[in-house]
Amino acid sequence: MVLSGPQSNLLAELSRQSGAEVSLRGNVINLTGAEPDVRLAYRFLCGAADLASRGHQIGLEDVARSLRGLRSNADSTLSDLLDEAILISPRRRAVVPKTPAQRAYIEAIRTHDLTFGIGPAGTGKTYLAMAMAAAALVQKRVKRVILARPAVEAGEKLGFLPGDLAEKVNPYLRPLYDALNDMLDFERVEQLRERGQIEVAPLAFMRGRTLNDSFVILDEAQNATSEQMRMFLTRLGYGSKAVVTGDITQTDLPQGARSGLREARDLFTGIEGIAFCAFSDADVVRHPLVQRIVVAYEDRDARIAEERAARERPRDPGGTGTPP
Repeated sequence: MVLSGPQSNLLAELSRQSGAEVSLRGNVINLTGAEPDVRLAYRFLCGAADLASRGHQIGLEDVARSLRGLRSNADSTLSDLLDEAILISPRRRAVVPKTPAQRAYIEAIRTHDLTFGIGPAGTGKTYLAMAMAAAALVQKRVKRVILARPAVEAGEKLGFLPGDLAEKVNPYLRPLYDALNDMLDFERVEQLRERGQIEVAPLAFMRGRTLNDSFVILDEAQNATSEQMRMFLTRLGYGSKAVVTGDITQTDLPQGARSGLREARDLFTGIEGIAFCAFSDADVVRHPLVQRIVVAYEDRDARIAEERAARERPRDPGGTGTPP
């Protein structure tokens, strides 16, 4: 049965996440428990049945995220949450946004020539942008896809790497290749690369170019300097679309350097034609522990900011400790 999953593991996960008792008898699914929990599980199953009838597959990883969305919006359906599929190849499973923020991000990319996706790790910013880029290339809406990333080490000094230029920068670009190979057959990716229709390069390689009829993605943009961000954004040519992704809380730039992503957010918010999409810990789609880790770091950062503000607050010259 499609809705139950192998060994009814999908129903077991639904029961665990919703609080309702879910059991399968023959071809009938029974729900018992508190009314709010039963209603929530019922909404999920109705939506799952609708999606299954249209060929979509519901995975275990979809259950918790979907139930969060259904709880937060009484009018939403599972189709609303999961039916924005990005079909890249008929031989690969469609890429589906999992949260309202991801759906808004996909819509922004579709309707804007420049989109910024800003938020913590694991929220799908880069993966969804690459899915949109791959789909645009396969459907011949653009002539090439260009994926760029600053070559900045994440807190480690790797020294002088061996090999030619391509081999030296490859470790920085490996995550982009991994995502591409997840969406398209390896042979297809290599074929497109050889033709120059897919290009993965360090951000510095963008200087002096005009990118027409291209889908351009700048990943890890928090590590781009102000000058690099300006250079990248002015490369955009006719018929092109750009997506810039990053997490402004994980900057690996040298101390004192200003993040180009943070500056761009301050400069361009509100400008027509440019979209900003914010992600939070609720949008994390990696291992459930990643969401808890993100929350813990955010709480730590908030405490540090409060302590710093308290130290910088002016005090009473008389020594009472209260502001004058």
